[in-house]
Amino acid sequence: MSTNIDTVIFDLGGVLIDWNPRYLYRKIFKSEDEIEWFLKSVCTSEWNDALDAGRPFADGIKELTQRHPEYTAPIRAWLDRWPEMISGPVSGTVDILREIKTSRRFRLYALTNWSHETFPWALKQFDFLSWFEGVVASGIERMRKPHPEFFQVLFDRYSIDPARAVFIDDNIANIEAAKKLNLNTIAFQSPDQLRTSLKTWGI
Repeated sequence: MSTNIDTVIFDLGGVLIDWNPRYLYRKIFKSEDEIEWFLKSVCTSEWNDALDAGRPFADGIKELTQRHPEYTAPIRAWLDRWPEMISGPVSGTVDILREIKTSRRFRLYALTNWSHETFPWALKQFDFLSWFEGVVASGIERMRKPHPEFFQVLFDRYSIDPARAVFIDDNIANIEAAKKLNLNTIAFQSPDQLRTSLKTWGI
C-alpha cells in the first residue's frame, strides 16, 4: 500500500463527534418504535440532507409542521433542542487526531455534512475543530457528500492531491464516492479500527 500520504481528511459526525437524533427523541417519545417511525416518516434522512445542504431550518420545519401538525413539538425540537442530539466527542478518535496533529507530518482537513445554522455551535463546543488547517461544511457551501463537486471544493481550496490523501468517513456512500475521485479511504467503525487502518497507510 502506498505510503506517500501527506494529507488526512476527517468526517466529523459519527467519526469525531457522536451525533444521533435518537439521543434527543428518547426524551420525547416513549418507545424506540415511535422514534424509528418518526425518523423514517417525518424528520427523515432526506429532509435532514436538505438542511445539511443549506436549506434554512425555518423552511424545513414549516414544511413538516404543515404536513404533520400533530408532531409540531418534536419537529421543532430538531432545531430548538439540537445540541441534545450530540453526546460529545468520540474521545478515541480525538486522541488519534491529536497524535496526527502533534506529529506535524500530515496536513489535516475536515469535510462534513452539517447545517450552516448549527455548525457555529460545534465550532464553539469542540476545541479540536481548530486543529484542522481547513474545514469545509456542506451547509456553507450549499452542497454535500456524496456529491463529487463537494469533494472538489476541498481539493481546489487547499490544493489537495486526492491520490496523496486518506479520507475517513462512517458513511459507506461517501466512501464509495471518494474512491471514484481517486481518494484513499477508511470506512470508520471504531477508534481502534481506525488506528489500525491508519498504520497501513504509514500514519
